[in-house]
Amino acid sequence: MIKGVHALFYTTDADGARAFLRDKLGLPFHDEGGGWLIFDFPEGEIGCHPSDRASTGVTLYCDDLDATMADAGKRGVGFTPVVEEEWGRVTTFELPGGGPVRLYQPTYTRS
Repeated sequence: MIKGVHALFYTTDADGARAFLRDKLGLPFHDEGGGWLIFDFPEGEIGCHPSDRASTGVTLYCDDLDATMADAGKRGVGFTPVVEEEWGRVTTFELPGGGPVRLYQPTYTRS
């Protein structure tokens, strides 16, 4: 039985990305030793979106985008302007060595 999703960020600065997720975003984690931090999420979901080419991506979501941006902003995270989409409010931030990552507040009903 499938129990969850293990998402990966491939980055040219793994240590910097781990520190960013831990210190700037404040994500809960457990330490596997040797610098390997595994970030724990209490929930997740998978969506399939139409595209001209096959790819995968990691998008984070939250309950209150403004509060999340304000909290992370106090720790130095910069965000792009919020865009209102039919499915939610979305912004992006830069992951060290990993490029832009989307963060959104869904407007659809979650189960």
